[in-house]
Amino acid sequence: MTDDAALASEQPKDPPRQAKSLTIGAVCKGLQQEFPDISISKIRYLEDQKLVTPRRTPGGYRLYSPSDVARLRTILRLQRDEYMPLAVIRQELASGRTVEDASTAPAATDGAAPRPSGGSPRRMSVSVRPGGSTYSLEDVVEDTGAEARLVQELEDFGIIKGELRGNTRYYDETDREIIRAVRELAAYGVAGRNLRVFKSSAEREAALLNQILAPALRSRNPDRRREAMDALENLAAVASHLKHLLLIRDLRRIAG
Repeated sequence: MTDDAALASEQPKDPPRQAKSLTIGAVCKGLQQEFPDISISKIRYLEDQKLVTPRRTPGGYRLYSPSDVARLRTILRLQRDEYMPLAVIRQELASGRTVEDASTAPAATDGAAPRPSGGSPRRMSVSVRPGGSTYSLEDVVEDTGAEARLVQELEDFGIIKGELRGNTRYYDETDREIIRAVRELAAYGVAGRNLRVFKSSAEREAALLNQILAPALRSRNPDRRREAMDALENLAAVASHLKHLLLIRDLRRIAG
């Protein structure tokens, strides 16, 4: 018996009029037009990560409310459009990020970053604190749609670095989102060796930010270290935003 059929047997014949809740299968089907790679297993994974919490029927079937579906759509857009790891998405949701904020904004006409409805340009949040989930190669391949050989190529060129535990290699959330982004670039013929320019640029930026904040980051005062970590995350977001603007400027020159 399918989830939908089993659920129908549990519901009263004439329920009160209210916003319709959906089974996980119906939610997955409804999201597939915008997110072709979505799967039931991925939705369950996001639930395991406590990013969405559908209610359950007495029989244990998941029921997603309209707000649950909107939250899922926000999460998936932040992953796809801004390449955010789940730890950062969790921060964004806690700060009130909504599906409207995560919608694809119209292209800017003056080279500025897209603006969400409400005014000021939004910079991507950056988290540099340790911790978070780790994933096996099989998990990463299933979640990102990348081939295992692409993951190996990225390791060979030093773009990502998994951690070997026993006979299994694990990757953190940042590695996983890098793989997701590179998979999209690979569709245009970009190979692992072509990504060295991105790696070198990131290393130079990290060295600059370290030079600015190194004394505070190494302080024995925990409050000062915490303030330095906050400043580091803010500077990283500013640097990412600046790099995005410079890229837009240069691409406009190429297109012109």
